[in-house]
Parts: sequence; C-alpha cells; structure tokens
Amino acid sequence: MEFDIERLKEESEKDYEKAWRESGNLIKKKGDHFSLEDKGSFHPLFDLEQEFRKVLKGLGFQELVVPTLIKRDEIQKQYGPEYPVILDRIFFLAGLERSDLGISQPKLEKIREKVPKFDNLEGFESILRYYKKGEIDSEDLTDVMLEELNVTEKQASYILKLFESFKELEPVPSDITLRSHTTAGWFQVLKEMQYREPLPLQLFTVGPKYRREQKLDETHLYRSWTASVVIMSEEISLEDGERIARSVLKEIGFGEVECETKKATSKYYAPGSEFEIFIEHPESGEQIEVGNGGFYSPVSLAKYEIPFPVFNLGIGLERILMIRTGERDVRNLVYPYKYKDLELSDEDVSGMINFRKRPETGFGKKLVKKIEEIAKDHENEPSPCEIKVFDGSVDDGRAKVNLIETEENKKLIGPAAFNQIYVNNGNIVGVPPEGWNNDEFLNETRENGIFSGITYMKSFANLAAREIEEMIEKRKKKGKIRASKVESLSDINLELERPARRYITDNNKKIDVRGPFFTTVVLELQN
Repeated sequence: MEFDIERLKEESEKDYEKAWRESGNLIKKKGDHFSLEDKGSFHPLFDLEQEFRKVLKGLGFQELVVPTLIKRDEIQKQYGPEYPVILDRIFFLAGLERSDLGISQPKLEKIREKVPKFDNLEGFESILRYYKKGEIDSEDLTDVMLEELNVTEKQASYILKLFESFKELEPVPSDITLRSHTTAGWFQVLKEMQYREPLPLQLFTVGPKYRREQKLDETHLYRSWTASVVIMSEEISLEDGERIARSVLKEIGFGEVECETKKATSKYYAPGSEFEIFIEHPESGEQIEVGNGGFYSPVSLAKYEIPFPVFNLGIGLERILMIRTGERDVRNLVYPYKYKDLELSDEDVSGMINFRKRPETGFGKKLVKKIEEIAKDHENEPSPCEIKVFDGSVDDGRAKVNLIETEENKKLIGPAAFNQIYVNNGNIVGVPPEGWNNDEFLNETRENGIFSGITYMKSFANLAAREIEEMIEKRKKKGKIRASKVESLSDINLELERPARRYITDNNKKIDVRGPFFTTVVLELQN
C-alpha cells in the first residue's frame, strides 16, 4: 500500500486538522501483516567506535561519559584571551520563551463558536499559567486540556490556534554550547576525578563533537566522532604521549603514522606540546590528518584546580574510516543515503523484481505449478484448443480451470510465454530461453546476466491463480484471465521496488520485456 502523497498534501493545505484526523484511517490497526526480515546490519562508523573502545580498554584506559553541553565560561577558562575567536565555530543552544497567554473576551467568544458549552475559563487560565511556568510540557498541553476542560482533541487544537503568540515564538540564545571538541568536557571530568581515584588517571571516551564549520565538504561535517584519551600523571613526557598515540593506532591497524609538531598551538595546550597525526590515504596518496595530541596548558588546568600534567589524544573516527575504505568523501561514509550515489548490483536489482499478485491459499499455490507444467507440455498445441489444468472440488464446489486458444491457426501458448527475466549491467531484459543466436546483446545477457528465476509464464500463472482464488471467494461462475502483448513489467504481473526504479532511472538503464505472450486461462465454477 502506498499513500496518495499529492492528495494528502493538498488536503492538509485546505484543512490540516481534518486531513490529519482522516489520515488515521490509512493505518491498519489489526492483522498479522508484517514480520521482520533478515536485513540487520551495523553502521561502519559504530563498528569502528566499538573497535576503539575495545582497544583502549585493552590498553588500560577507563571509559567515562564526558559532558556534551558546555557553558560558555568553560570555553573562556580553557582558551583564555583566545576564546572569543573560538566561539565562532561553536553551536549555541537556544530555547523558546513562553509568553503570557491571556484570554480576552473576543477570544473567548471565538472559542465558544467551536465549543458552545465552554465555561471553564478559570481552569483554562490555570492551565496556561502552569504552561508558562514550565510545569506542563509542550507535548502534554493538549492532553491536559482534554482531561481538565472536557474538550475533544479537535477542539483543543482549534483553541490553541487562536493564540498568535504560539506562532510568533523565536529562539532565544543561551550561554550553553554543544562541545566543539571533547577537551571542553574533559577539564570538568578531571577536576572531579583527581579526588576519586589515585594517579595515574587513564581515561577515554568515544563520542560526537559539534563544530559550526564554514562549509561542509569531503572532510568536514557539523557532527563528527572522536576517540579521546586523557592521562593525568605526576610524571609523563611528550615523548611518552607520542609513543602511546602510535600504540593506539597500531592496535587499530596503522603501523606507519607521521607525527608533526604544530607551529601554532591551541591555547588550551601548552606551548610546543601539540602535535598532529597523519596517515597516508591509500587511493590519493595524500597525508590525511587523523588526530592530534598534546599536553593541556598548566594555565588552563589551574583554572580547574588541577596541579598535575595531563596528556590528551584525540583521533577522528571518520578520517580513519576514510583511509580504511579508500573513500575520499566523509559524507558518503556517514550519510550514504543522502550523498552517495545509489549503487546496486545485478543481483540486487534481480531481488527487487516481485510479483504484483500471488496466490494466498494452498490450492492457489498448487495451481501455479500446474498452469506452468500444462503450458509447457502443450505450448505448441494447434488452435482452436482447450487443455485441462484442474477439475475438482474447491470450497464446497467444483472448479474447472483450462488453458484455451479459440482463434484458428495459432498455438495454445504465445511465443514469448517462456521468456526469462534477466538483469544485465543494471538493465532488465526479457530473454528467450533459446534461439536468437545471432543477437549479440541477448547472448551476452544469457552468459553474463543474472537470471531472476522468473519467466513470463511463472508470473502470469501467479496472477491467474490469485484471480481464480478471488473468483472462487466471490462465487463467480465464470472468469477469464488473459495475457496479450507485453510492453512493460506490469503486463506480466511484475513490479519493481523503489530503489531499483530509482537506480534504473538515475543511471539511464532500460527495461525491455517486450514480446507476444497471448495466453488465456478460464475458470468454470459449479456449486
């Protein structure tokens, strides 16, 4: 079942509430219609996240959850005078201020146009006050109105639409940010952990950071994932830190890495202690920066009452994944459904060719095989002719099913009836099972294409069996199912799933299943 999208959009423009309520009728409320298929998979980014977690735990690091929401003054503590520049790349959170929602007499009269018996003004004003104070969540407001005011859901929606202030709400920025680097949260964690566990502290987290990049491109996203490590110890050197960084990456599978000291050090790092880590991309040969490390500035640490040196290492998961897979665009890895061209193999396309109708009963499924067998055995029977397929009891009645051809000088079964559906290089082709030996394309398709397992006759037999089932259910005395000239998949009871249709259209592939089928099945039903 597919929704009529255009109709739904049009009706919602006219009357959203009505369209919304009626759309509920499109959803099946009962019935055993669906079972989960074996389509499970993991995103490679989170496979890599799990791999890092195991490696870091195995090396002796303890996992913690590091805060994601960071107050603005934390950034100032860490960066010092440089912090105003850093704010430019940070996302600030915003909220909506709940305005006063007074009920004027004209508004009350409008409410009573739709809710004539509305008289609980005091109760409604109380609800609005609680909402203003945040004691009623936005998502619960309608439910509270239904319960307290004795109105319907439709009436509650109408009442709320009368308050223009709901429509005029604008976001108001706060001083809370989304962390743009995991370090923004580590300082707070270390401040507390120094009093909870003895040194050395060996901590890690794997999670997202959010950065307001100037542009999104092959190597930059608003949200990216980092494996982040901190070590607090009374004695630790930069050489130690670099050695640890190399050991982590070696465990992940990269024995050859380059570490280069940065010329311009971030202010939350100690001068001369920050280095970048590079790994060669296997496709481009380019050195890709995959992370950096260094010692937190003693000045920044002092703002958090931390008297010990702290080494930090951060490794970008998406960059590692790009190198592992040979992918050059991080967007294709993380959001393939949005950025990556749809790629389907011939096997994939073949698996997306389905029967539009198929039998649902045991009788119908046996009838499919019987139609195929009789058609094959008698395909060259000269016409006019009538060949029995089935004659027996069905649902307290007697059914006769025959293959017929009434025109003279024909054959019982048309010449394309046993054509086979192949997929070759993304093209869907109806291929005769034999002959046409001089046709280069057909021969190449037979040799290198993927046979879907479907013939025109098999698909038609499924259609005929299902329609005969329906005729028997309706106690229809006679019926005829005929296939004639084939121009498209639908002519032979076939349909293509959306991804395959999209793939064929986007890649200028073709569907060519033309052919003369001309086969007829008839039913006679006796009580």
